[in-house]
Parts: sequence; C-alpha cells; structure tokens
Amino acid sequence: MSNSDFKNQYKKRLKTRIEEASTVRKIVAIILTVLVLVLVIGGLSGYFYVKSALEPVDPDNEKQKNVEIPLGSSTSQIASILEENEIIEDDMIFRFYTKFKNESGFQAGNYQFTSSMTIDEVIETLKTGKLVKDPALRVTVPEGQTLKQIADIFAEDLPFTAEEFMEKVDDEEYVKQLMEQYPELLKEDILGDEIRHPLEGYLFASTYDIYVEDPSIDQLVKKMLDQTQSVVLPYINQIDGLNGIENVHDLITMASLLENEARTAESRQKISGVFQNRLDEEMMLQTDPTVVYAKGEGHQAKVTYNDLEVDSPYNTYQVEGLPVGPISNFNKNSLQAAAEPLEHDLLYFLADSEGEIHYAETLEEHNKLKEEHIN
Repeated sequence: MSNSDFKNQYKKRLKTRIEEASTVRKIVAIILTVLVLVLVIGGLSGYFYVKSALEPVDPDNEKQKNVEIPLGSSTSQIASILEENEIIEDDMIFRFYTKFKNESGFQAGNYQFTSSMTIDEVIETLKTGKLVKDPALRVTVPEGQTLKQIADIFAEDLPFTAEEFMEKVDDEEYVKQLMEQYPELLKEDILGDEIRHPLEGYLFASTYDIYVEDPSIDQLVKKMLDQTQSVVLPYINQIDGLNGIENVHDLITMASLLENEARTAESRQKISGVFQNRLDEEMMLQTDPTVVYAKGEGHQAKVTYNDLEVDSPYNTYQVEGLPVGPISNFNKNSLQAAAEPLEHDLLYFLADSEGEIHYAETLEEHNKLKEEHIN
C-alpha cells in the first residue's frame, strides 16, 4: 500500500471516529437533557401535587359532614377515613405531613368536618375534639323549651320555617332512623300512640355554634341529640333505685317536670324528693306545668281548677305516675336532680308570688301554707 493510500484511509477512519464521537455526545446530551427535564417536571409536578394535597379539598363547600373516628384508630386509618369522606385530598400526604410536623394525640369520636377546612384545621380538630373554625352562626336554645318553641328559635336565623322543622322531627320514618343511630337514648317509648311529639324533651338546651351558612334540620337535630346523649347516659345506672322511673324516657320526663317547677339546682333536687315520695305512696304528682302542656296553648301564668280537668295523658292531675312523655327540654341539673333526689319526708310544695317554695309533710300543713301564701 502506497503512502498516499494509507493517509487517505487514516483520514477516513479519523473522520468516522470524529463523527461517531459527535453522535455519542449528541445522544448523551439529549439523554441528559431529557433526564433533567424529567427531574424538573417530576419535581414541579410533585411540588404542585403536594401543595394541592395540603389545601382544602373544596374551599367553597361549607357543608358539614359527620365523620366517625373509631377508638384506637391509627394515623394511617384516620387518614384513610378522612380521604374517603373527602375531607383531605391524599391520605399518604396527610400521614407524611403529620409525621413531618410531629403531630399526634388524635382523639376518637364523632366529628363534623367540612371540605373547606385546611389540613391544619383538620389536625387541630382531631387533637382538641372540637371543630376549630369560626362559627357562621351561634344559636342559643334555652332550658324549658318545647319543640315548637325550639322550631321558632331556629326559624328566626336559619333557612327553614318552624313548620318545616316540626314536619321533619315528627316524621316517623326519620325518627326511626335516629333511633337506630342513638339506640341507648331513643327508645320505643317516643313512638307511643299518645306521644305528641317523639323528640319532645330530647333536644338539649345549650348554645350551639353552627359552622355552615345553610345547615340542614338533620344536622341540627343530631348536634342536639349528641349533646343530650352525652349528658343523659352517665346517669342510666342510677335509674334502678328510683320510684316510678324505669328507663331513660322516664328519667328525661322527670327532668322536664323539675325544669318547669323550679329554677335552682337545690330546689329541683328537693322537689325531686317530693315526687319520689308521692310515687312511693301511689299519689298523683299533680304538677301544674303538665296541665299547661296538656292544654297545648303555650305559656300560662296561672292554672285554674277547670284546667285541671283537661283529659290528657300529660295531665298529672288525671293520670297516675309520670306523664306519657317529657313536656320540654331541660338543664343538666334538672336531670341530675331526677337521678339523685334529696331524701326527706315531704309530700307537698307550692311557690308563692315571689317564687319562694314552701314544703309540707301533710295535706293539712300544705293547705295552711296555701292559705297563707296563695289565697
């Protein structure tokens, strides 16, 4: 091979290697560019996904959702429950976030969350057991209120009428659904033929914070029943030692009578003892508030002798023992007085024009007090 041919072949090989090297460099550059783009896009996508997962699921949705967190639930189980109910976007992000912030101490219970809550609000709610949002509305339901009075209170500020409220709470199918959800509180007694309103007395007197602009009647009723249940159930074990009180319904009925007969915890407990003594002696309770309720005409300053004749299963001048059901809601101390009556030998009481209550052991003493303070 001539020197000239060798040089030409060398040049060709060199050119080929240069072209191959250039191609390799281009391929490497392309691969690196793609990898960088993938990393950047993946990183940005991950960032935006995490950012989205930490924001409210639906900032404009203020509708409350009842969510139960069972006792003993792990953070992982809680996260899954929250995602299923659309309270958080992603359960995995929730778990990482709580671990990153070292959040713990979540409480079991029945919660009312909204899809508009931030993840920090959800966490704080689970830690405190209370919904940590500013209420849209606050409604106070006083003690001694009938269902119709409660309906009027709600109708003043909420987007339904008193008639719509009463229609809902008197609907038998709806009440049966509630009985399934509150089996320890709501018994078959409330659906008795003579019961005027099944939930009379069962919607607890309290101030309620409402976190949505347009709560449903169902949400309000359950909120109140939750409160009633929390107050009533601790006293169930004390029923066995009481005269004329056989179950939760009777206990709530007695509490409603005491609520309407007196204004202080001490006098309610003393009157509860009077009622227990009368029941033990098989005497009628003869309490005026039951007459007023039996007439169904709302507040009445004075009960007349003609009023005592009204034929009603609520009128304790006509029926033995307790009335067929509660006549209003009640204060906690009225319930406590019903469950823990003061022991004494008194059988009679009356209130004078100043509201002071006078007690007696015999009818003769009672009539003298009546002559002195009433007649």
